[in-house]
Amino acid sequence: MFSFLKDSVELPQNNPKLKAHAVKVLKMTCESAIQLHEKGEVVVTETTLKYLGSVHLKKGVIEPHFEVVKEALLRTVKEALREKWNEEMGLAWGEAYDQLAAAIKAEMKAEAAAAVSAAQTS
Repeated sequence: MFSFLKDSVELPQNNPKLKAHAVKVLKMTCESAIQLHEKGEVVVTETTLKYLGSVHLKKGVIEPHFEVVKEALLRTVKEALREKWNEEMGLAWGEAYDQLAAAIKAEMKAEAAAAVSAAQTS
């Protein structure tokens, strides 16, 4: 799923690129959860969204990948919070991730459509 793990001989949990990616996902989902709580919606800047959509599209990310990352994220947060974790918290983190992922997937779809359109007019 992660191209940077393809030729790596390290255990995935020791891979610095995977750790950096995990931190980014956690940070963005946390920011999304805060926005969802405060504003009732997740808003990602256009620049960030275009970048994320482009990178995910180029890396070949597909729908099931988002679900795997969501499950890993929720498990990680649950393990970190231990007894503070509850079902409501899990639903909130899940919703924040879902909204963030939906925005990225919409951008991926828009970029893919633009590429097809550009190829047809060439």
